[in-house]
Amino acid sequence: MKYLDLRLDLPDRMLHPMQEFIRDGDAVRYEEMLAWRVRPEEDVEFALYYVEAELEPYRAAVSEVETIVDCRITPIDDSSAHVWVCEETRPETRAWRDAFADRQLIVVPPIRFDDAAVMAMTVVGSGSDIQDTLETVPPEVDVTVEEVGTYDRRGGTLAGTLTDRQLAAASTALRLGYYEVPRGATLEDVADALGCAESTASVLLRRAERDVLSRVLDRYGGRVERTGTSPK
Repeated sequence: MKYLDLRLDLPDRMLHPMQEFIRDGDAVRYEEMLAWRVRPEEDVEFALYYVEAELEPYRAAVSEVETIVDCRITPIDDSSAHVWVCEETRPETRAWRDAFADRQLIVVPPIRFDDAAVMAMTVVGSGSDIQDTLETVPPEVDVTVEEVGTYDRRGGTLAGTLTDRQLAAASTALRLGYYEVPRGATLEDVADALGCAESTASVLLRRAERDVLSRVLDRYGGRVERTGTSPK
């Protein structure tokens, strides 16, 4: 089973009004879509979001979106909330989402929105379906493939961003004191404990550090640029 980490940067004509609100203002610090349900026979969809934002401007922006039929904002505290939305399916949304339809693919929640309204998601399925999807995304959508590989991530925690080998390397390094100041172990010590070459241990640790920090900074430190494809 393969996975694909990608970012979708939609052209202006396809942007949802709330994506424009995120991109053009500073009220929203972070947003992710936690779950969704599409009812194509009725041209309506439901979604649950987690948002960190100034809630009054966010509430006002939602109220101006004509396609939103119903919206319920439940504050968690003064600067975060869960948002339940019922919305008519927009043709602009269907235009890019059709690339994922009728394929044996699953989008792994959440879908994350950065401060430029770029969507980051993980798609899991067969390699051929993933390739077909990339080939049928509308050409005006800017697609950045961040990573491709065999899906072996753990769910439910930040460590779920790591592969088993990365998690083992990071856990071993932490246990040996590699991250202490001053260091209590060398990279060679970590490699010996893992039973691999020093260069392999270095790559595993650097990729683990990159993936965890990228996820943290995407959420709390603004947009993080990552380029290229890094097989595990």
